[in-house]
Amino acid sequence: MFVHTNEVEIKDPFTLIGKEKLLLSAGTRECCNTMTASWGTMGILWNKRVVCAVIRPQRYTYDFFEREPYFTVSVLSEGHEDAYRICGTKSGRDCDKITLAGLTPYFEDNAVTFEQARVAIVCKKIYVQDLDPAGFLDDEIDRHYALKDYHRLYCGEIVDILKKN
Repeated sequence: MFVHTNEVEIKDPFTLIGKEKLLLSAGTRECCNTMTASWGTMGILWNKRVVCAVIRPQRYTYDFFEREPYFTVSVLSEGHEDAYRICGTKSGRDCDKITLAGLTPYFEDNAVTFEQARVAIVCKKIYVQDLDPAGFLDDEIDRHYALKDYHRLYCGEIVDILKKN
């Protein structure tokens, strides 16, 4: 099903993260959740390969990211646009959105992804910080926060990459 690799080829990270969609997931075999995301970053920080994801506190996935030491960033195979839509508009508090989206959880050690993923990046949380509006130097940023519900930033060290075999 999946093979472990040290690398994943990303031709254009700005398209992958900003225009396409990703799933941010965390949890256990007993209970997990996912959400669609199109904000975040990948790079090198503290001499580690990292993914930095942001989640608003009212999202159900936030609870899982707070509780669990690992999270995944998954890119689904072609043809799963409905799954991204459902995972971005439905709450796991109110329904089983994973089943509704037609996704099958796949567990790898401490992390959850989906059988429908073409790649999953497994991250161990190494830093957490609430975004502070006092640090916004561009007035345009605050327009994303009409409710003052500032994201929490989660930086995770990439500890594994699962690629569809």
